[in-house]
Parts: sequence; structure tokens; C-alpha cells
Amino acid sequence: MLTKANIHRLIQLSTKSKARREAGLFIVDGAKMFVEAPMELLKEVYVTEAFMHRVDAATSVHLKAIERVDELKSQKDVIIEYVTDEQMKKISDTQTPQGILCVCATPKHSLKTMLDKVNGDGSALFAVLEDIQDPGNLGTIFRTGEGAGVTGIIMSKGTVDIFNPKTIRSTMGSVYRIPFVYEEDLASVIRQLKKANVSVYAAHLKGTKNYNEIKYADTAFLIGNEGNGLKDETAALADEYIKIPMSGQVESLNVAVATALLMYEHKHP
Repeated sequence: MLTKANIHRLIQLSTKSKARREAGLFIVDGAKMFVEAPMELLKEVYVTEAFMHRVDAATSVHLKAIERVDELKSQKDVIIEYVTDEQMKKISDTQTPQGILCVCATPKHSLKTMLDKVNGDGSALFAVLEDIQDPGNLGTIFRTGEGAGVTGIIMSKGTVDIFNPKTIRSTMGSVYRIPFVYEEDLASVIRQLKKANVSVYAAHLKGTKNYNEIKYADTAFLIGNEGNGLKDETAALADEYIKIPMSGQVESLNVAVATALLMYEHKHP
């Protein structure tokens, strides 16, 4: 039975980054994200009877979710709980919940593990994000990063919480598969990247070369805040400034679009 205390806990996990950090947990809403959740991260599943019985008009993902719920009933380490539609509306952050929601443990990654993947063959690709604020932008960068083959994503402490439910949804499952870390000191990160022979490029309005004029090897792209770009002290640490050419009166692209162009240019020039 879903108690008031547990409802409050789930709402806190959904709405408060501090609660997520302290518990080491985050909320995943919807059938697709539930189906793709790695078994080692999955802790709790909340589902409505209506979701489990909506078979006739169900999509393939919906049917897979139903199958997975049934399979998980035999797993002692995963809590399965049926909730009412009204309870689901309370614990979901969406206006029209799909009827299934799960709680996952936050994955653990390290900068060292990412850097260990740099083997000098030119395939390493890092996105270093400074103070990205929009959940949709961050989620899109993760999703695009997976498609482009990014080695890892490194974020400043001032970047929006990747475990924000809106961000989680916009990753479309990539958050499960891409190594990522939050780092207090980006200057130290950049020094470690350079020590690993990774070339560091700043996407910057003062760039003297277009992004598609560079022959990239092992690479890190520095990407700044939506409104202010990179801090001067961060940009100054780059090996080179690069720019994306603009037509018309547009000065810059959406940060997720710009990051996508850079990552795909590295992987698929």
C-alpha cells in the first residue's frame, strides 16, 4: 500500500535535487524509460492496474513494460507496487501520466574511467558543459551524444541536474548508457584532458576557424551557458577557439544544436 509518507518521498525525489542527491535515487516516468532501465539500477516500480490491463490498444513498448513488470515480480531486490490513477497523478510530474513510474539508483561514473578510454587513436570525444541551465537542452545533448559516439560528458556543478525528470525524459534513455560526471573545478578537468593528449576546443564567438575546418583527433569541446557562453577563464584554457558560421542576423545557435554539430563533425566529418 502506498502510504502518505511514501507519496511525499516520491514527490521529493521528483521535485528536489537535494533529495535525489541525499538518497542516491531518481525518478523515471513512462514505459520506454522503464523498459530500458538497467537491472542494476532499478529499485522500485509503481504501476496502475489500468496500465497493466490496457493490452488491446497497447504499443509494443507498453507490452514490453507489462512483460517486464511480470518478470520483476520474482525479483526480491525490486519493489513492485500497484497504485491508483489518483496516486499516480500525485507522484508523476507529467500532466497525463502513462501509468508506470520507477525509482532508480543514480549511476556512478568517474573522470578517471573516462580518461582511461583515451588510447591515442583519435576516437575519444568529450563534451565539457559549463552551467547549462535548460533541462531539455541537457537531455538533448545526452541523446545526441550517444548518437554521435561521445566518450563522456563532463558538467560543471552549475549545470542543471541531469536527474531532473524533464531532463531524464529528454535523454530518451541515453542517461543510462553515457558516462558522465559533475566536476567542481573545470580548470583541473581541462588540465587532465590535455595531459591525456586530448585537444581542447572552445565553441566561441571569437573563434578564428570554422568548426568544420579542423582535423580532429582525440577531442574535447567546451560548451558554455545558453545566455552567457563560456566564462572567460574557462575559454582561455582551450587550445583553440572555433566558431559555427552564421548567416542573417543570428549570432549563435541553440546550445544543444551547436553541440550536436560539433560532436558529429568529430565523429562523422
